[in-house]
Amino acid sequence: MVTNRNSAWVSLLLGSSLLLSACGQSSAPAASGSAQKETAAKPAEAVPAADVQKEAIEKYLQYVIGQTDEFVKAADAFTKAVKAGDIETAKSLYAPSRMHFERIEPIAESLGDFDPWIDAREGDVPDNEWRGYHRLEKALWETKSVAGQDKVADQLLQDVKQLRVKVESVEIDTAMLVTGAVELLNEVSSSKVTGEEERYSHTDLYDFAANVEGAHEIYQVLKPAVEKKDAALAGEINSRFKELDQALQPYRKDKGYVSYTELTPEQTKKLSQAVDALAEPLSKMGTVIGG
Repeated sequence: MVTNRNSAWVSLLLGSSLLLSACGQSSAPAASGSAQKETAAKPAEAVPAADVQKEAIEKYLQYVIGQTDEFVKAADAFTKAVKAGDIETAKSLYAPSRMHFERIEPIAESLGDFDPWIDAREGDVPDNEWRGYHRLEKALWETKSVAGQDKVADQLLQDVKQLRVKVESVEIDTAMLVTGAVELLNEVSSSKVTGEEERYSHTDLYDFAANVEGAHEIYQVLKPAVEKKDAALAGEINSRFKELDQALQPYRKDKGYVSYTELTPEQTKKLSQAVDALAEPLSKMGTVIGG
């Protein structure tokens, strides 16, 4: 009995000592310990988000490089047809080759004068500075002759190749991605839906689709970050992209799109509404993910 009682006292004393020790450790450097815990906690939350956005930027840069690789090939084939005087082949290659540019247009615009060099419409720049796709578009569809257009074709290919070189060093951040996605949809609303982009060829739906595809690619790389912060917003954006794709579906033909002149005002209005319905939630990405 005495032994058990002593054991009990020993256990009690040991327990008290441990409790006092623990209290002493937590109370003496309490501020320091809390700071350490907060310091340790913050990276646990911030680093994954930063990593997700860094990965998104890297993925998008690879997408841009891939598109410009394809753009060089497509522009080369198109300009060769122009220089050969093969109008029908040049016409067939015109819109598909431009899609590579339209998908990454915000990046091209950030790199200097590539947008006016490659994509200026008649009247956008002084006549003596006008070059690029739309000048050749006018020759192919309105003038119906590419005589004397060799220099324009050569310059276009040179500009496209130079763009390919420049994208290697482009600096992209999350804010630029979010802004770029919205800008691509604004491009659709401001010029593609109105039919003024391709005023001679009426291949506006190719540009329309390419702008949407470019915006979708940006969303895809940012989607993990959006889903993490606001799953409901991600779901809405997904739905709006699907609705817009369905709205475009009736106008797909073979591997391309019908002439824009085949659409009625009511049909273009529905396309415009689908674009606006997507642009609204897409514009919220920056606020949600801190871009």
